Amino acid sequence: MKLATTTGDFGRYTISQEECIRYIRKAGFKYADYNFGIDYRNGTGAFSDNWQAEMKKLKKAADEMGIRFVQSHAPMGTPIVKGENYEPFIEVNKRCIECCALLGIDRMVVHSGYEYGLTKEECFERNKEFYMRLLPLAQEKGVYILTENFNKMYKEGVFWVDNAVDLRALIDYVDHPYFHAVWDAGHANLQDMPQDEALRIVGHHVYALHIQDNMGDHDSHFFPFMGTMSLDAVMNGLKDIGYKGYFTFEANIFLPADKRRDSERGNALRTAPLNVRIKAEEMLYEIGKAILEAYDCYEE
Repeated sequence: MKLATTTGDFGRYTISQEECIRYIRKAGFKYADYNFGIDYRNGTGAFSDNWQAEMKKLKKAADEMGIRFVQSHAPMGTPIVKGENYEPFIEVNKRCIECCALLGIDRMVVHSGYEYGLTKEECFERNKEFYMRLLPLAQEKGVYILTENFNKMYKEGVFWVDNAVDLRALIDYVDHPYFHAVWDAGHANLQDMPQDEALRIVGHHVYALHIQDNMGDHDSHFFPFMGTMSLDAVMNGLKDIGYKGYFTFEANIFLPADKRRDSERGNALRTAPLNVRIKAEEMLYEIGKAILEAYDCYEE
């Protein structure tokens, strides 16, 4: 397996995706997950006026650095809520599919949605309607759409897809050759089911990974070994299903600044300094390498 990480690792330090991949490559990573959320928040890259040219420029820069985009993540939104943002959000996702084609990416994570008061059946129906608006273009461009097992929601009156059984059921319900799954190991750590068992349920539909850790009570997105997740269960599950994709991180050693307490006398250290985050990225690569070498599946 080959190691990858998200450009979102440095999304709090720069709005330049080229700068993000430069930091990632310096840490040792040769493969990257393109986080479209950075562009969407800032009106840059994929959401700039000259987005085609920007994508071609970025692809050229990545090639020169020796880094390849292997998966991507669409911006977060409310995909099944029928309101004024419904059609614009579909267009946002279609733009991302177009950009994937320009960057040579063949898989994109698009979260399913939820709305309070819907039954499971109604939620599935609305999600299928949303995904079917994207899948014809995705198939045309050769981009697989991957739905994710959410983090667990501790709220009443809402259904969303946060476990292996429901994830597999949604995939089977949509029933499209370009619709599969990304497995988020940190989200799965919030569930009781052992991850090897859970991965066997989703099976061959696992086309990508989000590797992150937590203490089993909150979606913290920590580095592996910082939480309670059983990496052995994850690795054995991946082995059981014959997973051949990338071992992709979506993890941070530091909590986001907005999760940290404020100070009335200034916040110079609310975000870890960039040079410290760069060192942490190097450690993340070494952690990934150690995990894969322990199961004799590390590839350059």
